[in-house]
Order: sequence, then structure tokens, then C-alpha cells
Amino acid sequence: MNDPARLTATPAGIRLGPLEAIPDGGARNYVVQMRAGRFHGFVVRRGDGVFGYVDRCPHLGLPLAQRLDQYLTPSGEHILCSWHGALFEPDGGRCVAGPCAGQALTPWPVTAVDGTIQTI
Repeated sequence: MNDPARLTATPAGIRLGPLEAIPDGGARNYVVQMRAGRFHGFVVRRGDGVFGYVDRCPHLGLPLAQRLDQYLTPSGEHILCSWHGALFEPDGGRCVAGPCAGQALTPWPVTAVDGTIQTI
């Protein structure tokens, strides 16, 4: 049974913060508190582009990072599940190595508008 307090989506139009809060090539965790519960996601930045994902590995449903904002491999080339070593493409969330190869992260629709990251 799913935890009713842990949400898997957010409404459009939530302003998450400035794009500059995420270094180019980096990632950042966001927790959105809503009436129905909390949403846990993260955003990867590539230049002016952003890619958002629900913070759950498709393998066992655990959050990907064991340390805050540590979602990427040291090279920044892939998203890393720190529990099982699964590797994901930053720009699509597809698992390319590890126990969930062929599966994908759940997208969290986000965009950067006028230097601000927001949900869409």
C-alpha cells in the first residue's frame, strides 16, 4: 500500500526557486508540502534546461540519494541510485545500467522560465 502522505505528482505553476540555485551540470532536491501530503522530487540542470523526476528508484521505490542533493555520478554524466548503483540518463530518466535496466524514473514536469524553475 502506498504511503498517502508521500505524493507522486504536483500541480502546475509551483515556483521552486531560481535556476541559479542549481549549478550547471548539477542536481537539487525539492520537497513540496501540499495539503494532501509531501512530494519529493529532484531537478537536474543542463545549461538553461531542467529535467525533473520523482525521487524514487524504479527498482525498490527508495529515494535515489542517500546524501542531500547527491543525485549524479562524480562525472555528472548520469543520475545514480546510491543504494543499488543503477544509472539513469539525465535527460530522459531511462535506466542504462543496474537492477532496473530498461525501466525509467518517473518524470516530474518542470521548466525554467525567466530564471525561475517551476512545475508544468
